[in-house]
This record gives sequence, structure tokens and C-alpha cells, in this order.
Amino acid sequence: MAPMATTDELRGALASVRTEVGKAVVGQDGAVTGLMIALLAGGHVLLEGVPGVAKTLLVRSLSQAMRLDTKRIQFTPDLMPGDITGSAVYDPKSGEFEFREGPVFTNILLADEINRTPPKTQSALLEAMEERQVSADGVTRKLPSPFLVAATMNPIEYEGTYTLPEAQLDRFLLKLVLDLPERDVELEVLTRHANGFNPRDLAAAGVTPVLDAATLAAAQADVAGVTVSPDVLGYAVDLARGTRQSPSVKLGVSPRGTTALLAASRAWAWLSGSPGVTPDHIQTMAVPVLRHRIQLRTEAELEGVAPDTVLRSVIQQVRVPI
Repeated sequence: MAPMATTDELRGALASVRTEVGKAVVGQDGAVTGLMIALLAGGHVLLEGVPGVAKTLLVRSLSQAMRLDTKRIQFTPDLMPGDITGSAVYDPKSGEFEFREGPVFTNILLADEINRTPPKTQSALLEAMEERQVSADGVTRKLPSPFLVAATMNPIEYEGTYTLPEAQLDRFLLKLVLDLPERDVELEVLTRHANGFNPRDLAAAGVTPVLDAATLAAAQADVAGVTVSPDVLGYAVDLARGTRQSPSVKLGVSPRGTTALLAASRAWAWLSGSPGVTPDHIQTMAVPVLRHRIQLRTEAELEGVAPDTVLRSVIQQVRVPI
């Protein structure tokens, strides 16, 4: 039996994943870190950005570097719930119906353009995301472990998009916004393509597996050992309560959002090499964890107020424990 990996070895393995992903994706370090935090915390990620900013490539590269199975669903207006979870199919040989697993039975599910399908189909993912299982024909089937939904979405202003239901938004640990790249980053992308880079052939790009599900499970267990003081817990609660009291906010962060903030901050503290969660870790994770969990008042939206602006204001106003 192989000896247990140390914390430093586990952290080094995660750092190697970042290096491998960087062979295919340029300039998205924050998104890579966010996906790794979600995997360590057992959460899901929403990736928002205009088409063409490497959202899909990012998820595929991460799966390759971590030796995890991945499947992709292209969400369209006519997609049905059974196309995600699977359905019973009649077998003429046996004369019986048998369940055929849908693409949700995987480690990393890439839900591409999730807001291009109606809420009924989006909600088919709810049980899978929350319970890590699928119920069909009276039978409950467990999903593989780890299981992460990485959902890409276009900004709401884009034609043909639907608003995600609040219950589903709340199931995403993080919402990461992928902006258009700076000039030097875009030049690096173009240079790679000019030199023969093929985004559909990650092996040729040199992306090799450096971690597996067992190592990830060991890292997740290690993250659970990161300590949190009562003062820091109180700080997380005060930030959530601050969103509920903001004059720009119609619906503030729920207790589920507070627990998500704690989980993400713990994972970030572990990745950063800290033995305990500090207010700095809470502040760093507050915007990506909470930006999709607050609803602004109509008048605030008309004035151009953004959730990120509200959250930064709350962070400035809430007293930090010393």
C-alpha cells in the first residue's frame, strides 16, 4: 500500500494541474483557480463570458490534466430532461425497458450555454447537483465521484437566452466571469495557433494527466482539516447579513450562500498554504461565491448598479475581526 501523501505533496499535485492547463489556455489563471477550488470544496461552477474566450477549452484541459472523465452537453431550446439524465429504452430482445445513462454520469459535466434551454430542462440538473444522484423510474442511481458541473453561459443580454432559476443558481458554488483578453494575452493565443496549436487535440499540445480521482479525494479530506476561528465564522455571517440590508438588494444571500462562502474560503486557504481561514480568504472569495446569489432591486439595475459593486461596498462597510 502506497504511503499517504503529505499536504505539501497534495498541494504540489494541484499546482501541477495549473501548469498543464496553462499549456492549452492562456490568461485565465483566475478561472483555473476557481475550478480547482470548486473541485476541492465539492461544488459546481458557472462560467460567464461571451463566446470565444476559451470556456470550453478550459474545462476540457482541466479534465485531461486530472485524468477525470468528462462529457459535454450543448444546451438548446429543444433539449429534454431525459437528454441529460438518461431514460428508459425498450429492448426488443429482452422485451423489457432498460435505463440508458445520460451524459450526467461523468466526473466533470460541461453544460455548454446552459441558459439557452428553458427552465424545465435546466432543473433536470438540480437533483444531480445537490444530491449527486439521478432518480428515474423509481430507482435512484449514484453519480461518479468526484462530480462537478461546469456550466458556461452567455451574458443575459444575448439573444435566445433564459434566466436561470434562483434555486439552480444557488447550487453553483462559484460564478466566474471570463472577460475578453488583454492585447498581449490575445497575441499569445494567436501566436500559438500560428504555430500549429489545435484546441481539439490537447495531447498534441502537451497536456498530460498529473493527478487522479484518488489524489483529489485525499486533497478534499485535507482541506476539511483547515481550521476556522469563531471570529472568522462571524465575519462570514456579517457579510451575508450585510447583503440583506443593502438598499440596492431585493433578495440577499441565504444561509446556503454563507456555507458556500466558508467551503470556498477553506479550499482557497488550503491552496494558499495557510493552516486556517483568515478574513482575507473570506474577502477574496466573497465576490465569486456571492455575486449570483443576490437579486438587485429594479431601480438599482436601471441605474446600472452591478452585484459585484454591491458586494465590494458591503465588504468595505462590514467590520473585519482583528
